[in-house]
Amino acid sequence: MHVLQPKHSKLSEKESEEILSKLNVSKAQLPRILSNDPALPEGCNVGDIIKIERKDKDKAVIYYRVVV
Repeated sequence: MHVLQPKHSKLSEKESEEILSKLNVSKAQLPRILSNDPALPEGCNVGDIIKIERKDKDKAVIYYRVVV
């Protein structure tokens, strides 16, 4: 992983369900990330939810993507 690349991590099934219910969305409503994206961690499959953490000054900004 490159120093400028934000941290990408795969969520477990339990974490995925918690995020979907917290945001009140389905997987189909999340933004997508391609399965061949080089930033994805090892072992990601289609349908997995990825958490992307970016540093913005003093706080972390978190994004979620579904692998397609």
